[in-house]
Amino acid sequence: MTKKLLVFFFITCQAFSQTKLLSWNLENFGQSKSDSEIAFIANTLKEYDIIALQEVVAGYGGAQAVARLADELNRKGAKWDYAVSDPTTSSAYKTERYAFLWKTSAVKLKGKPWLEQKLTLEIDREPYYATFAIAGKTITIANFHAITKNKQPETEIKYFKFLPAEYPTLHLVFVGDFNCPQSHTVFNPLRKMGYASTLVNQKTSLKKACVAGNCLASEFDNVYYETTQIKGTNAGVIPFYNSFPTLADARKISDHIPIWFEFLLN
Repeated sequence: MTKKLLVFFFITCQAFSQTKLLSWNLENFGQSKSDSEIAFIANTLKEYDIIALQEVVAGYGGAQAVARLADELNRKGAKWDYAVSDPTTSSAYKTERYAFLWKTSAVKLKGKPWLEQKLTLEIDREPYYATFAIAGKTITIANFHAITKNKQPETEIKYFKFLPAEYPTLHLVFVGDFNCPQSHTVFNPLRKMGYASTLVNQKTSLKKACVAGNCLASEFDNVYYETTQIKGTNAGVIPFYNSFPTLADARKISDHIPIWFEFLLN
């Protein structure tokens, strides 16, 4: 085999071994989402391997909407599975569910997903974990939706520094809507542990109306990963609102845009 062919073979194998993770706060994801909206969401997600969703409605319609989405994804040429959390327990007013969906040809669920039990008094919507096996290695994704900015989400996020020690055998990846920019000092303990954010200075929530072509409001959604365990190869956002005639139409899908992260396990 020539040197050029070896390089091509290496690049091709690396491309196919990359895992694509997407996180999306799908505002009030439940029975109010129409079939056409579910179809639009599925088309947005179909090229990814693992999906982490926040703001799934806790009451009737939330888990059913995730099932509808999985059914729609299964019509796109690949087999998908999913898991939906129980309602979060700390706040009856703001309770919601989380969900994971994954392409079964790319990753395998290991064990049963679970809601964090040790921080229910400290965190309003406790994280939802799922461990995935990828090419013989594993990562555990902690799916999270923080309290709103005016309630000081840093008072919850500060407890994340304890979680790697609580799960010493797991390689934790924190994903979701933190309602807090990655530049905040509350993330410094994780950074000192070797964690990095996939996005920097990237706004991810939608304004009520675009101003001079600027439709994004705040830097809230992100992925935090351990750089010694994971090699990030690419990351970005999906400006799905460009597919709609108005921002009001786009906001029927969500008031956040999806974020994505491609990676290799070391």
